[in-house]
Amino acid sequence: MSVEALKQQIADVEAEARRLIEGASEGSLLEDLRVRYLGRRGALTQILREIGALPPADRPALGQLANACKARLEARLAERGETLRRREFAARLQSEAADITLPGTAPTLGHLHPITQTLQEIVEIFHGLGFIVAEGPEVELDFYNFEALNIPRDHPARDMQDTFYVSDEVVLRTHTSPVQIRVMERTRPPLRIISPGKVYRCDADISHAPMFHQVEGFYVDEGVRMSDLKGTLETFVHQCFGAETGVRFRPSFFPFTEPSAEVDIRCILCGGSARLPSGEGCRVCKQSGWVEILGAGMINPAVFEAVRYDPERYTGFAFGMGVERIAMLKCGIDDIRLFFDNDLRFLKQF
Repeated sequence: MSVEALKQQIADVEAEARRLIEGASEGSLLEDLRVRYLGRRGALTQILREIGALPPADRPALGQLANACKARLEARLAERGETLRRREFAARLQSEAADITLPGTAPTLGHLHPITQTLQEIVEIFHGLGFIVAEGPEVELDFYNFEALNIPRDHPARDMQDTFYVSDEVVLRTHTSPVQIRVMERTRPPLRIISPGKVYRCDADISHAPMFHQVEGFYVDEGVRMSDLKGTLETFVHQCFGAETGVRFRPSFFPFTEPSAEVDIRCILCGGSARLPSGEGCRVCKQSGWVEILGAGMINPAVFEAVRYDPERYTGFAFGMGVERIAMLKCGIDDIRLFFDNDLRFLKQF
């Protein structure tokens, strides 16, 4: 190839490379151009190899021309690369800029556990009926948990309580009824009290837990009758579950009340049909259509004697309910263990 042809080729390569360098929008494209024109097999490198075939007198001038072209292209690649880096940095600053005048991201807030929500609703209903809250110890003396409630050591009713014993005289309370005795020991009638709290029994399945919550309530005054008890509990059921909810009282036995009754409501899950929409039998009401929610009755005169009340002068009623049972019905849940598994997917529904 002639000297003039090589000179023209060098000029054409430089012009083409400059045009492409100016049009490059990314650093990776500049690297591709550097390899394409200045690499070991690049266009300018090939020209330098052809110069070696020229006569010795022509080589120096063409060599200087090609090397000058290479230096200019390297300088232009460096300048363009720096320009692109500054542009990319400015764009990143713009996209990642934080507006400190904007409000911060609020942390995720928790909410009350469904058991706590249900317990608060129960307390609020009875507060509206004139009851006040009283509390007592969870580790209780046998006397308050059993004997003062007409359950002596040899009484068969103790078999109804699966008790955790700390010692022969100390137990984890099996109900909140001991609060009733403690309040009556130090207070004279009239009394209208509810005592919410944790209780403990050796029992665990889909409808029982070894630790659960109860609300005990009692009303003591002159002339308190069974009709007062029925009216109070019917009002509670209708405020808690709705005015259309069916209620029934069944005769039962509790050593601290006489007469005694269990209160049932129409099953919330199956609507009292004992069948779920899927056609399966309802295991919450055990295919009966009714669910027992609490026990109640007129306070046994033996309990009044234990706290030195005159049973000829005073009468009263008492009731006790499991908060988990109420929560299961209100939330449409058929397994009590879901409340204590701490699965956030479950708890977030409430």
